[in-house]
Amino acid sequence: MGDVLAGIHSSWEFDTDSMLIRFERGIRTPKLFHVLGERRVPYAALSAVEVAPGSKRGTVEVFATPRDGADPLVEAAGGQLRAATNPYRLVLPEERRQEAEEAAVRLREALRPDAAEPADRFLVAAPATPLSFKAYDGKVAFDGKAVSFRWFWTGATSAKWKAGDQTFQVSELAGVDWRSPEGSGGCLRLVRRGADGLAVTDPAPPPADQDPAAVVFALGYGLVHESLPLAASVLEAVQEAEPEFGGVPEPAREQRGDPADIAERIRHLGELHGAGLLTDDEFTAKKRELLSQL
Repeated sequence: MGDVLAGIHSSWEFDTDSMLIRFERGIRTPKLFHVLGERRVPYAALSAVEVAPGSKRGTVEVFATPRDGADPLVEAAGGQLRAATNPYRLVLPEERRQEAEEAAVRLREALRPDAAEPADRFLVAAPATPLSFKAYDGKVAFDGKAVSFRWFWTGATSAKWKAGDQTFQVSELAGVDWRSPEGSGGCLRLVRRGADGLAVTDPAPPPADQDPAAVVFALGYGLVHESLPLAASVLEAVQEAEPEFGGVPEPAREQRGDPADIAERIRHLGELHGAGLLTDDEFTAKKRELLSQL
């Protein structure tokens, strides 16, 4: 197609087999768009295109709908994104409706015959690693190979302190459950993979604040533009690792801790022990585990 449709907060640059969505970095642009920067979307990843009246007076909007399973960001979001942060929404002034209609027609002509069917793999790249963010009860980091949770003594429950900091190799995971921080019960929970290669399902999972494979969101913690890109990248890595899955997860790599940080954690364990939340044996075992990281 070879031309550009520039809108408010983003623009679509059309190519032969894909379009490049570029997001502005203006002060009024959603922060998620700042993080995404730009995204290459193959036409094979789209299922439909439509034009509709804008949510604000005097505007028109073009919506491209990705196929199920084509975009890890959309899959991780699970329909929880607000309209303003939909990366497949282009807003234009009403006087440019004809341009919007023409672009929609040309995009529809580029759709594949199987556009209505789910994609068998991700066709749009997830945000690049490394990625990290602060949840209410810990820091989450993903380097492309493993997800790590480091608990905060100010927010983590005694159950998480007893379990200790966690590291999950991608080969141990079957997916990610992301619950938006803009709703109630916001959290990020990792879905484990069983020895049979299938997701381990729990009909009554523990609350996120008690689950060492989950972190809790709160006001100012786990913000959409920080936590959702990481969730999408984990999903992409999990899918890429599936063909190589052999049923036996890789052992977690040993990590050395910061002496000052470990000293602070031992101090906090002592507080939990003094408050009766840890038994003598649990305190001794956790202290030994922390000291072994030096």
